[in-house]
Amino acid sequence: MGVAELVDTGALASREQDTSEAAKSAQANSNAIARSDVGAVKMAVRDKRNVISVRLADDEYGNLGHCRRLRQLRLGLTTAPPPIGSAVPQPQDLWMQWISDPGELTARLADAPARIGLDTEFVRERTWWPQLALVQLAIEHRSSAATASETEASRIDVLLIDPLVPGMTAALAPILVNHDVLKIMHSASEDLVALKHACNVVPTPLFDTQIAAALAGIGAGVGYQRLVQETFGVALEKGETRSDWLRRPLSPSQLEYAADDVRHLFALHDSLGTRLGELGRQAWLQEDCARMVSNAQRDELERWPHLSLRTAQFLDLDAQLRLLRLLRWRDAYACDNDRPRTWILDNELAATLARIPPIDLAALQSRLDTTPKAPRKLADAIWHALKTPLADEADAPSVRSDERDKQALRKLQEAVATRSAELGLPDGVLASRRWLQVLLDDDGIRDEWPGPLSGWRREQLEPALAPLLAGGDHSPSV
Repeated sequence: MGVAELVDTGALASREQDTSEAAKSAQANSNAIARSDVGAVKMAVRDKRNVISVRLADDEYGNLGHCRRLRQLRLGLTTAPPPIGSAVPQPQDLWMQWISDPGELTARLADAPARIGLDTEFVRERTWWPQLALVQLAIEHRSSAATASETEASRIDVLLIDPLVPGMTAALAPILVNHDVLKIMHSASEDLVALKHACNVVPTPLFDTQIAAALAGIGAGVGYQRLVQETFGVALEKGETRSDWLRRPLSPSQLEYAADDVRHLFALHDSLGTRLGELGRQAWLQEDCARMVSNAQRDELERWPHLSLRTAQFLDLDAQLRLLRLLRWRDAYACDNDRPRTWILDNELAATLARIPPIDLAALQSRLDTTPKAPRKLADAIWHALKTPLADEADAPSVRSDERDKQALRKLQEAVATRSAELGLPDGVLASRRWLQVLLDDDGIRDEWPGPLSGWRREQLEPALAPLLAGGDHSPSV
């Protein structure tokens, strides 16, 4: 890995006696690096693929407190810096700083850059809302030799920001909503929710590299590690994906993983932005990213959650409405009480209650009592939700199950697949099955097509889909 392992000085003392001869050699060759005005400077060395990484430490996280430069020694010799404009940021180009003081963050961001790389680590195992645990913010510094045509910064600073510190999220908020600063993120939807909940703002404007990769024809839903690998040939570690990011101090491997999540975002932005420009699709990306930001800002619960459940296609129309009522209640209750939705009512039990509704509250209580992990104490609320019609359920799209409806949906999917192939777009980017179902229920006669099918997608799809939608009566049966 290009980012040096970060050393916890508290644990380092017990390991110093095990320092290898290679580490001692590296230390001897890096006296200039080791010299510092910081009180307690420590170094540790890891030999990986004949590369020895030197780390400096002056606080509980190792080498972060005063943005000490991370350097690498190859076989005990300092490597030369990479040429400016090289395809991939090199290890020598990365600086890191642990930010645990809101005032320090404000000072670092006083001169707003044109763009930042942004990512978060959060925990969402026991809550509805993601608990923000770490914010990674990358800032680039170009040398005087850099030109507009060169894609690489001469140095990248990665600020590892501790949002658990009081006042930190308030200090972070201004740059998130600075419209002059582009936020480069990857698969940002959940990160936006986490930042909205913690900072009460949503980052904007946004360049999502996962969406950009899809619109560029690289692939739908491509992960960050895979995109970096395919674009630059750089393999990133995946070992900390399910770490406990709320613990303190974070481990060296956690910090290294976190820094890697933002260090390639500038290069991806340059590469993907150029490709989208050549394809004439930059406006498509702007529209999709703006919609993602808008969705996070509204922070609304899913209106038709039953459409996401495959079991809904096996329910009759009345049962689908009962399922919709249960899922709407479940999501609202989970949100209000900050609990995972499946802890309140899992999908299987909701579908069972919708398909075979109990005749009264006592029957419901009896079924809950005999069902493992069922919400027995919520029987009254479940009964009320099951029996109370929703104000807008007459507008609810149904999940089609008869053969005629399946054939109509299949024709729409085939037309979308054909147009996707013509545009060189991966499957699912133009239109998902779910949104085609909504469009089919509505006969495509709205002034605005639903959800993401509006805008540029409607322009691309309407010529092919309009004749199919007009070819028969597919109005909702609900």
